[in-house]
Order: sequence, then C-alpha cells, then structure tokens
Amino acid sequence: MLKNIPPILSPELLKVLCEMGHSDRLVISDGNFPAESMGKNAIVIRCDGHGVPELLDAILTVFPLDTYVDKPVNLMEVMPGDPVETPIWDTYKEIIAKHDPRGADAVGQIERFAFYEEARQVYCIIATGEKALYANIMLQKGVI
Repeated sequence: MLKNIPPILSPELLKVLCEMGHSDRLVISDGNFPAESMGKNAIVIRCDGHGVPELLDAILTVFPLDTYVDKPVNLMEVMPGDPVETPIWDTYKEIIAKHDPRGADAVGQIERFAFYEEARQVYCIIATGEKALYANIMLQKGVI
C-alpha cells in the first residue's frame, strides 16, 4: 500500500503511467471498445469491474495533462444520426476541472474512425467495464 495513491490504481497501471513520457497518450475505453485489437502495439490493462469516471479521476491525481496542446483530452465523437445521449461527458468535464485549470476547455472530440486510428498508436489502453456508449476518452501526458 502507498499513501495518497488511489487504491483503484493497480501496481501494473501505476508502472505504465510512470513509464509514459511527455506527449504519450492513453485511452480509457468503455466496455464496447475493441481494446485488444486496437492495442496490438500498446500495453492493454484490464479493469473490467470499473467504470471510466472512477479511473479517470484516479489517473488524473497522478497524471499531468499536456499543456503544450489545446486539447490534451479527446472523446470519441458521436456518429451523425446516432441517437445516443452522452451525459457521461459532463461527468468527465467535472472530473477534469478538478485536476486541470482549463476544465472543459481541455476537452476535444475526434471523429469515431479517426479516434480508432489514433488509438492504434497510443502507449496504453485501459479496458473498463463501462456501459455508457461513446464513453472512450484519450489523454495526452504532460510534464511536471
């Protein structure tokens, strides 16, 4: 056990977050995301019993967001015509605002298939059991 480290952050996940350098990216994926096929060139960490918000909050306690880019956080854009609501995005913005002074201004969106292409190049994919649709979120690491 460590002091001041959220217990949801496993030793494996902490190691990976520590290994990442400036501009490296990670995806915290929902339960529908093809983490294993997208992560063939990445480290895939399974966190099936957890949701994205709790992991996002814990990760941002130790993970600085990149200040050299306008949008160090990106969401998978809803496909045009898809009648999906994304209230989880508001939760993400509240969590981000707790950890980064830019708050919602740090958050962008990437078209769904472009998000998949970007996800193929990330350092790590954290696969969760999140049931919300379009709940995937990409973070870009900054410096301390």
